[in-house]
Amino acid sequence: MNTRLLPALTSVFFLLLIGLSAALLAGLATGGGAQPLLLADPGAIARYGLPSATALVHLGAALSIGSLMMAALVISSKDAAFNSSLVVAAIGAGLTTVASVFSAFFTFAIIYVEPVSFDQRFGEVLWLYLGGTEVGRAWLVTIALSALVTVLVVMVRSFVGVFVAGLLAVASLWPLAEQGHAAGTANHEAAVSASFTHSVFAAMWIGGLAMVAVIAWSHKPPAQKFHTVLSRYSTIALVSFLVVAASGVTNAWLRVGEASAMFSAYGALVAAKVVALVLLGGAGALYRTRLLASLASGVRGSTAVTMRVVAAELALMGVASGLASALARTATPVPEIPATELAVATPSEILTGELLPPEFEWSMVITTWQLDLLWALIVIFAIVYYVWGHLRLAKRGDAWPVGRTIAWVSGMVVLGITTNAGLGVYGTYLFSVHMVAHMILSMAIPLLLVLGAPVTLASRAIAGRKDGSRGPREWILAAVHSRYLGFLGHPLVAAVIFGLSLIVFYYSPLFSWALEDHLGHQWMIVHFLASGYLFAQSLVGIDPTPHNPPYPLCLIIVLATMGFHAFFGLSLIYGTGLLVPEWYGAMG
Repeated sequence: MNTRLLPALTSVFFLLLIGLSAALLAGLATGGGAQPLLLADPGAIARYGLPSATALVHLGAALSIGSLMMAALVISSKDAAFNSSLVVAAIGAGLTTVASVFSAFFTFAIIYVEPVSFDQRFGEVLWLYLGGTEVGRAWLVTIALSALVTVLVVMVRSFVGVFVAGLLAVASLWPLAEQGHAAGTANHEAAVSASFTHSVFAAMWIGGLAMVAVIAWSHKPPAQKFHTVLSRYSTIALVSFLVVAASGVTNAWLRVGEASAMFSAYGALVAAKVVALVLLGGAGALYRTRLLASLASGVRGSTAVTMRVVAAELALMGVASGLASALARTATPVPEIPATELAVATPSEILTGELLPPEFEWSMVITTWQLDLLWALIVIFAIVYYVWGHLRLAKRGDAWPVGRTIAWVSGMVVLGITTNAGLGVYGTYLFSVHMVAHMILSMAIPLLLVLGAPVTLASRAIAGRKDGSRGPREWILAAVHSRYLGFLGHPLVAAVIFGLSLIVFYYSPLFSWALEDHLGHQWMIVHFLASGYLFAQSLVGIDPTPHNPPYPLCLIIVLATMGFHAFFGLSLIYGTGLLVPEWYGAMG
């Protein structure tokens, strides 16, 4: 291991911790997040320990996610910095694991009405809290996933291993997104999506910059090589900045409410965080307009100047992280407890946590909206990057059919409407509307996306890399040519998945999970899209595929699939039992 790695990482951690600590203490003092509780105060250790430990959880997650992202998208596998990024990821995941243990304990200490005693009864109640409450189970999941990432990163040295570890590290943030203010917000699902998106891209942004600093201080690469690393990270940072800004605005809108509430303590902390975000955006603009050009031209001292900006940016990122942790402990102007819990609520309002919407009319498919930021951002970026690829080909004189672009954009627009408009809202209450959304997600949207030939466009528009690293083009082609996807993409296998998943989903606990849990709902959308895309691609796909079935076989598969869907539809129409009766039977 590079002997300068740990000193460099210590310096990075120190810069982040200085800003984080100062902002956290100031934020807790401003917002009153650490004031003694009126009924049963757990003591200053728990009151200050919880936000501090939670801040370290997010800091550790940023180090692990950011360094894994750099290994997956920026650094060459032949470079010594690749192994260094995995060491940093292991340290970050280990920090997340330990800090999560303390966060879980401090959370319990705050809600426990008796003094901490460590006797048998205390242990029994603690175990009941961890296994029998949503908050306790959420912390257990985060601890388990973070520990798994720590072990996995130590063991793997391949791109596939890095990818799997990165997915697990990102998944460890989901339970945290379902806690705090998001858990009690009336628009619970919108708040969870916004919080999760915010946490993931903030982690990529902060952790990626931390890894840039570690590479510069421990490996001391030449200016040209450092320029390559910084320019690749800069693109990721730009996307992260836009997503963090959008999700931050969404979170503030859900929790601040009226503009006058910006004069509250919570509003003041939000304003301070906005200032930090604007300054960080200015630093990013400085990279792209001046510093990268200086590094590319080999200006003397350009690396040193760049690293001074990086150091200041790391400290400012620490400030933003500290303010975020303080905000999580500050009372919001919009009450956390939904109004449905303060009055006599209907069964549907108890189950969904939302007010019952007006009686459904088909015009409400377009006129009723409920933001799901995660899918809204996916749609926006998918359209932007596709159109960018089309324009890039046109700029160099390559032809790309306009019809493919229209198909892709249309598919994404329909996806945005399905997940953010009336079908998404009323599908929770009406099975008929849910099935319409299901058919659109699994049939209409995948067909349009497949006709857009995104893999072909990406392979032609995105430049390949020759330094041993993997960019978007390399990852897309690796996925397309993998044996796993080749097996799933076989027409017969894709048809079985497309049809059989109907039975598995609707006649198993998966359906109730998708209705009751926001994570299950997101999984449902991904599954419907993926199964439909595989089926459409195997039959009418334009992108290259290892399987080219003859047209008679394609016709047989289509007819068999249509027959299966007809049989399934008739079983629903003439069935006497109600699916998920404990849910749909209470919607009214």
